[in-house]
Amino acid sequence: MDVLIPATRRRIAENRRNWDARARVHADSPYYSLTERAAETRFHPREWEQLGPLDGRSVLHLQCHNGAETLAFAQKGARTTGLDFSGGNLAVARRSARAAGVSVDFVEADVYDAVTALDGRTFDLVYTGRGSLPYLPDLDEWARVVARLLEPGGLVGLMEYHPLLNSLGRTGPSDPERPLELRHDYLGGGGPLTFDTPHTYAPSRSGLLVEGATVSHEWPHTVVDVLHALHGAGLAVDLDLLWETDWLDWPRWDGMTRVAPGWWRRPEGGISIPLMYTAGARGPAAATATS
Repeated sequence: MDVLIPATRRRIAENRRNWDARARVHADSPYYSLTERAAETRFHPREWEQLGPLDGRSVLHLQCHNGAETLAFAQKGARTTGLDFSGGNLAVARRSARAAGVSVDFVEADVYDAVTALDGRTFDLVYTGRGSLPYLPDLDEWARVVARLLEPGGLVGLMEYHPLLNSLGRTGPSDPERPLELRHDYLGGGGPLTFDTPHTYAPSRSGLLVEGATVSHEWPHTVVDVLHALHGAGLAVDLDLLWETDWLDWPRWDGMTRVAPGWWRRPEGGISIPLMYTAGARGPAAATATS
């Protein structure tokens, strides 16, 4: 993480404190309850088709938060590692893995320090997503880290909230008939967005609020930014893994229609916009020995 300027490091440190403070709120949230929603349903059905069989494969989930999604890889037979910078959320993740009866190696580290934290280990699949990339100020460095974590020919997979969705802002009227309003820049480059709120996207059952560290920072990234970063790190972007969807993994607006377990879309007849997207790339294959 030496490539980052001191002001950016301070923002990352504030984010870490904020995510630690969110841990108890999210642990009490129905959104992350494994009894209310199986880990497997947190992935779009098309994602599972593209990732293919995972039994016996090594999987690294970067920015894994409290492991609610990470467990699905282990449940499908993968040798699974989750990495996150929030010790508070990793404590929840370890408890969830024990309760689910699966083995996951959870490692506490910043994503930029992942190569060192993982002792140079490499993986068949490196996965990230679900709101993780906006917390990274430098996508190019992220992609270089990912490339070093891949086995030869390995796969990078991600499913992320669409930058258009993020531009609509976190709050606003829930009336599906009311026009959507852009509240933040779509394009990056203008510096991070800073929020100061005791509320999170995943409220607790008992009304718990974030306490003590309510400030967080996010850096906007477009889909093009992500693809350029992967390509610039020497990875082969796979266009077959690039697609957008009007599905969302939480009912952000009133009146959304449930289309699959854990997935919703906006009401029929309204404006259709992309809410999430996927992207993927492959690492260079191992050099072929010549005679």
